[in-house]
Amino acid sequence: MFALPVPSPSSLRTILRFATLLLPMALAACVSTQQVPQQAMRRIDPAYMAMYGARPDEPHPLPATDITEVDPRFLRREVAYYGREEPGTIVVDTASRYLYLVREGGRAIRYGIGVGKEGLAWAGRARIGRKAAWPRWTPTAAMIKREPERNARWAGGMEGGLSNPLGARALYLYDNGGDTMYRLHGTTEPWSIGQSVSSGCIRLFNQDIIDLYSRVPVGSPVVVLNGQRLFDVEDETRVSAIR
Repeated sequence: MFALPVPSPSSLRTILRFATLLLPMALAACVSTQQVPQQAMRRIDPAYMAMYGARPDEPHPLPATDITEVDPRFLRREVAYYGREEPGTIVVDTASRYLYLVREGGRAIRYGIGVGKEGLAWAGRARIGRKAAWPRWTPTAAMIKREPERNARWAGGMEGGLSNPLGARALYLYDNGGDTMYRLHGTTEPWSIGQSVSSGCIRLFNQDIIDLYSRVPVGSPVVVLNGQRLFDVEDETRVSAIR
């Protein structure tokens, strides 16, 4: 049997020094130093969650609106208002995708909107001539021609409900006593708020059109701007307790 050589103290020190140097390198080979990107989590203000929450008290119980993918600019808020319109006036800024309800003291409630082709076809001054909760919808001849598979079967009208394109409320604009065929209404497509869409007039989140409907009486003045921006201001963060 052969005896193993015993390393000298100096050799042991050398071995230990190499082991100390090599150990971190060995561990680094097993553990990636690349940082795993974390999913960006957008925090939704609780005031907004309540604002766009379910409305079980409605004739057609309304579910909560998913606002997690909505640009926060288009959520309801109170902002400074620099226009000349009197309090109680609705101002529709189609270019910026905003609707303002003018209030006292240079303030306004601002709502995000989606604008359809019909919504881009008219501009001017009008008044709310009629209001309807869970309104009946009848597509125009142009809408039926443009999308017959979707709209032709409703040529005789669709009753109000969760699938009705006018949503939970509608405000009908009249000029000199005549219907302009222009409506402010809810939507079954909340993703379309802030967008230009193929059909419809001016659409709001269902919770927003319910809010607007409750604040404006028949006869309220409406100004529709088409192709010009009202003004550009920094967003404000005041989102709660809009009374």
